Amino acid sequence: MLDGVFAFILLDTASKKVFLGRDTYGVRPLFRAMTEDGFLAVCSEAKGLVTLKHSTAPFLKVEPFLPGHYEVLDLKPNGKVASVETVKYHHCRGEPLHALYDSVGKLFPGFELETVKSNLRILFNNAVKKRLMTDRRIGCLLSGGLDSSLVAATLLKQLKEAQVQYALQTFAIGMEDSPDLLAARKVANHIGSEHHEVLFNSEEGIQALDEVIFSLETYDITTVRASVGMYLISKYIRKNTDSVVIFSGEGSDELTQGYIYFHKAPSPEEAEEESERLLKELYLFDVLRADRTTAAHGLELRVPFLDHRFSSYYLSLPPDMRVPKNGIEKHLLRETFEDSNLIPKEILWRPKEAFSDGITSVKNSWFKILQEFVEHQVDDAMMANAAQKFPFNTPKTKEGYYYRQIFERHYPGRADWLSHYWMPKWINATDPSARTLTHYKSAAKA
Repeated sequence: MLDGVFAFILLDTASKKVFLGRDTYGVRPLFRAMTEDGFLAVCSEAKGLVTLKHSTAPFLKVEPFLPGHYEVLDLKPNGKVASVETVKYHHCRGEPLHALYDSVGKLFPGFELETVKSNLRILFNNAVKKRLMTDRRIGCLLSGGLDSSLVAATLLKQLKEAQVQYALQTFAIGMEDSPDLLAARKVANHIGSEHHEVLFNSEEGIQALDEVIFSLETYDITTVRASVGMYLISKYIRKNTDSVVIFSGEGSDELTQGYIYFHKAPSPEEAEEESERLLKELYLFDVLRADRTTAAHGLELRVPFLDHRFSSYYLSLPPDMRVPKNGIEKHLLRETFEDSNLIPKEILWRPKEAFSDGITSVKNSWFKILQEFVEHQVDDAMMANAAQKFPFNTPKTKEGYYYRQIFERHYPGRADWLSHYWMPKWINATDPSARTLTHYKSAAKA
């Protein structure tokens, strides 16, 4: 029945039970460690548990608590616990039970295009509106891509309707002449936000890697790459403004099939399956990045695209409505807002840029800069020995090796927190950056 993002441990001493729970997509982090004799430790970040010592288990296994689950444990008189059951309480496709109680009410039935677009607009507006609950100042990350632009424009509209007295601050980050900065500026002018641009250079980006990996608790390549910009912008927000509750566009690419490789999906059904897999793994990748980089600076992230009602409705639509059309990914989402004048037309139809690519100049992408840097940090002998040194998730590139080294320094022996690297599907990718993929306009037609 809970509508929102959460991670909790509830100690019910009266009925001698302990409950653990985490939200559907794992927007909020939760880790647990438990010994065989029932000593339980729980923390919102793994780094709070790794140094714990226990007589029966010198090396405590620390693992992420699975999103969309709750666990019931018996509480013994000596303070130890025994697990009774772990329950998956919500599937991303299922309409949540709390739909009965929210203000949207019944949606128009049927999958006629105009009906669907109208329902999506109602639900998206509602997703933003219900996230306005706070007594702190609200701000918004704005990359100038489709998702963050829709969030910022809708948020600004909602704040006006709620007669909030302050201006909405929007925040963009990039290196000079980056496509994201220019696009974000256009959107900010269009919606009339108080816009902040944060510039960073390759040195600052590279210098931040160590604290970024420490905050993230992962060595996944795309996640680390894209986290640097978000970490630096969060640092700026904390230091220079009083915006604390930060809206962002995460979750949309997974939900609405926004990644460029979706053009290559063999069928709408396989695209649907992939979309659900990505949503299930968000807690390891994009929402992990978004939560940790903001929370590291005391900011609170809000992600309307992952609203239960919006996401479950989107996933209930026929698979062929959701795939890329006419060579354009997220076609349905774009046409939903086609007549709203929420954001400029060229932004509404702007093709996808990966965040780690969009923030850098066209001449030299952030991932190229990173690769040039690690070239001097990791030599071929180290790479030749990589499988011996890191038998699990062996890094295949120098960049991957470099991140793994930093991770192992902070969290030795904990590589299994990441089950696998994020990689595009249906193409022979050796690197997860979208800039290395040719964007096949013709593939969608074929």
